Amino acid sequence: MNVANPYFSQGSDIALLNGEYSDIFSLLGMHSINDGKALIVRCYLPNALAVDVISVKDGRKVASLEMANEQGLFAGKMGRRVKPFNYVLRVQYPLCQLDIDDPYQYSSPLNDQDVYLFNEGSQLQAYAFQGANWLKHHNKEGVHFCVWAPNAQSVALIGDLNHWDRRRHIMRKHPASGLWDIFITDVEAGQHYKFAIKNSQGDSVIKSDPYAVCMQPSPDNASKIPPKQVYQWQDSQWLSKRKTLTSHDKPMSIYEVQLASWRRTGDDGQSYTDYQQLIAELVPYTKEMGFTHLQLMPISEYPFDGSWGYQPVGLYAPTYRFGDANGLKAFIDACHQQDIAVLLDWVPAHFPKDPHGLVQFDGTHLYEHQDPRKGEHPDWDTLIYNFDRAEVRSFLLSNAHYWLAEFHFDGLRLDAVSSMLYLDYSREHGQWLPNQYGGRENLEAISFLQELNARMYQCFPGINMIAEESTAWPGVTQSTDNKGLGFGYKWNMGWMNDSLAYLSCDPLFRRYHHGELTFSLVYAFTEQFILSLSHDEVVHGKGSLLHKITGDDWQKFATLRAYYGYMWSHPGKKLLFMGNEFAQRNEWNHNQSLDWHLLEYAPHQGVQDWVRDLNQIYSQHPALYELDNHYEGFQWLDCDNADANVLVYCRFAKDKQQHLVVIVNMSPEVYHHFRVGVPEKTEYSEYLSSDHRHYGGSGVVNSEPQLAESIAWQSMPHSIVVTVPPLGCSIWGIAETLDAQELAK
Repeated sequence: MNVANPYFSQGSDIALLNGEYSDIFSLLGMHSINDGKALIVRCYLPNALAVDVISVKDGRKVASLEMANEQGLFAGKMGRRVKPFNYVLRVQYPLCQLDIDDPYQYSSPLNDQDVYLFNEGSQLQAYAFQGANWLKHHNKEGVHFCVWAPNAQSVALIGDLNHWDRRRHIMRKHPASGLWDIFITDVEAGQHYKFAIKNSQGDSVIKSDPYAVCMQPSPDNASKIPPKQVYQWQDSQWLSKRKTLTSHDKPMSIYEVQLASWRRTGDDGQSYTDYQQLIAELVPYTKEMGFTHLQLMPISEYPFDGSWGYQPVGLYAPTYRFGDANGLKAFIDACHQQDIAVLLDWVPAHFPKDPHGLVQFDGTHLYEHQDPRKGEHPDWDTLIYNFDRAEVRSFLLSNAHYWLAEFHFDGLRLDAVSSMLYLDYSREHGQWLPNQYGGRENLEAISFLQELNARMYQCFPGINMIAEESTAWPGVTQSTDNKGLGFGYKWNMGWMNDSLAYLSCDPLFRRYHHGELTFSLVYAFTEQFILSLSHDEVVHGKGSLLHKITGDDWQKFATLRAYYGYMWSHPGKKLLFMGNEFAQRNEWNHNQSLDWHLLEYAPHQGVQDWVRDLNQIYSQHPALYELDNHYEGFQWLDCDNADANVLVYCRFAKDKQQHLVVIVNMSPEVYHHFRVGVPEKTEYSEYLSSDHRHYGGSGVVNSEPQLAESIAWQSMPHSIVVTVPPLGCSIWGIAETLDAQELAK
């Protein structure tokens, strides 16, 4: 029952109580009335018995508000005061009294330029004013909450701070931008919150914050107010050096890791390894193994463990599984102290349909396309971002910037780029819509990728943007100025598929598949490639790399070592998924630790030693990396010896005196008195042999240097005669320049 109510215009109190008053800040809070001759305060505090207005300046009571409605509306004049002042509301509840800093007295902290860039689609730091951000406003410290929901009728902040009561903190709407915000001082770090959104149909939905930087685990999936403390970085030298480097003529050997299953701890072996443990264990392991880069599989918050992080619902929130954001920063900092770059697997291609996430966020298809022929991904039952919507582009551009700026990642590897490029990806006729020219290219996604790469490289010189792109799309690593996509690297999926198919053949029949090892050199210099043996090759029943190889155990291990030698000496940067470096027998299981106990057995230890030594010789010899993307860096000496299953080739540095000769034998035969062409008339030594007994081989090695003869061979003016080990790879170089000689002992 309403009492006499001179403080509310006709029906405004009813509209407020029904959640239909959109301009809430024009009603609640402190306002001038009577042409500036008086001040009034209105508030909505359900269950309150009485409310006083207390001046912050002197702590005195200014006025007692009248109950304008039994449901919690209070209002009253501020005596003779006519100038606005800071105040708190002293509220009497049935069981307690609380002083509440009224959020409706504060103006919006939003900056017009920030909002303009967001709505334009070019904002790179939307996370700085959307989500939950600590800031000082009107000389008060608090949290600014902001969310984009342009088609909502109302948005309320709910959470621990108001007992999840959607009536308490109805947010301010900015009609021109579609943003809603509120500044609240009575909050604490770690409190949970969500947004209660009354959508355009009048239905209410509860959503997590798309820009939340901390999230609660499933099943509640609430967003969390972040901590105040700022991490103190110690990697300024690393970042300064990174700005001056280009990676294409430097070694890049990437260790791909899923932090949830690299190594688990606890009595039951099922506890996640936290960042401090990873600093103590993973960082030195990566360094010892000689990898130059770590690549983390997605760590944006994901509710379902089985997605491995590729279906994130909190794109801005580092997952809770390994610690907090500062723990992640400390981990990356520790990597940089050891000269290890850190790459992040990033997922802009699609997002899941979890109800607390982005799907129909404000009751409309806000982040996704409305038409399922463009908006739904048939393979993964996920939704595809609307890359043509300006605010969605700002959301994604800002997210990329967020990980690179706030966490100092050294690059992003983009998942499923092929699915972004093609409108008919995994779709049958009639299941997709052509572009405006009638083609299958997703012009909006292409434009987004080009802008993403151009702007990230501009903002962060020295980073690497990497595409997982499995088709023959032209110009993936061409600059955007040349109408390319602008990536720094592309995974060489063709090399991976062909070479693994070759491994699965019995050596007796490999002569008929010889081209599967050599074909990659036809196109090796058309893009900037990374040779990737990723997690995708050891899951879903594909078996481990060791399992793919035919033969008995000795042959499997020998073939795998020879294959790694071929990979490390082949043009292109390198990526190896965790566990492959010691020949894990079982395929990867995300629910358990790697099988580290296998290192108790010599064959597995031998493979690990071989990978470590390959990384060492790779980093020491520019011939293996300086001209990765140039024809001058590679020369076949023998690519046609299919009957013997043998490949011979030479790798050159910019200084042609620095060269290596590689012999790969994929048959179990030993070839004695095998003549190999070499560029110089000098002594050559076998730097490494995968058949050395130290690695688990049979011991067929060339222990003495070989003096080149003036016998032209294999398009070279000179040649040496060597013994070629069975199922082995041997790497030769000029004896006088041998820095890695100790490796062969």
